[in-house]
Amino acid sequence: MKQYSYLALGDSYTIGEQVLPEENFPNQTVRLLNKTSDGADSRRQGFAQTPSAAISPDGGFHFAAPEIIATTGWTTDELNAAIDAANISKSYDIVSLLIGVNNQYRGRPVDNFATEFEGLLQRAIHFANNIPHHVFVVSIPDWGVTPFAEGRDSKKIGEEIDAYNEVCKMTAEKFHTHFIDITLSQRTDGNKEEFLATDKLHPSGKEYTKWATQLANKIKTVIG
Repeated sequence: MKQYSYLALGDSYTIGEQVLPEENFPNQTVRLLNKTSDGADSRRQGFAQTPSAAISPDGGFHFAAPEIIATTGWTTDELNAAIDAANISKSYDIVSLLIGVNNQYRGRPVDNFATEFEGLLQRAIHFANNIPHHVFVVSIPDWGVTPFAEGRDSKKIGEEIDAYNEVCKMTAEKFHTHFIDITLSQRTDGNKEEFLATDKLHPSGKEYTKWATQLANKIKTVIG
């Protein structure tokens, strides 16, 4: 059975700030895709350790552990520089891109973000062996709904996040990639303790499960 590869590009929301590595959305996505008949054993041993012989008849895949290029605080230009430094020389079956919240947080103009995001998406397509529909843009969460934003203008933050996400969606459509909207449901849960990490800003593993479920379901339709 083919072993699939997955590259996740982003910032704190991709690396999973304040949660265990296995709880971030790239690892949870792989877990869902590698679902076996013995799910508990798969969780204990790690998502990348599922042998092809253990793939369940209900449609499980064989994904290697995701490769992640992401660090808390990165903006689009910083992610781009990190990709340069990584000197990636191979292609991947699946690539995800979630970036932009730090551009918004630092007050950078949307037009600048649009230019840099388009460049990053083109690079993501290249890493996906130039197959656009193997690339998944994940929308930017609205940190303005979290307790961390108390005392700030949450309405303004939300409007700016919407503008950034419109860029993400339109650019994804322009290059025929997928757009995964996690922001709508994240806004519902963004001030609930169980969906937040201890910093009251970043998501908990429970929130990332929602994102991973959306992403995994879409990936299944592409490679299934």
